[in-house]
Amino acid sequence: MQIYLNGEAYSLDRVISLAELIELTGLTGKRLAIELNLDIVPRSQHAETLLSDGDRVEIVHAIGGG
Repeated sequence: MQIYLNGEAYSLDRVISLAELIELTGLTGKRLAIELNLDIVPRSQHAETLLSDGDRVEIVHAIGGG
């Protein structure tokens, strides 16, 4: 299965949730905004939102600073 993560092709060997994708990319515990096929997915739905072949995922994480 192939998705597009932040504009880059990303291969997966099985169907996973957004929460699993966050874990695979090492972003667990970070402040994130996730867009799936142009729709923002609330954090409360990350575990139950399954990815499909061809999905486009954009992950943006907040970085503090000043």
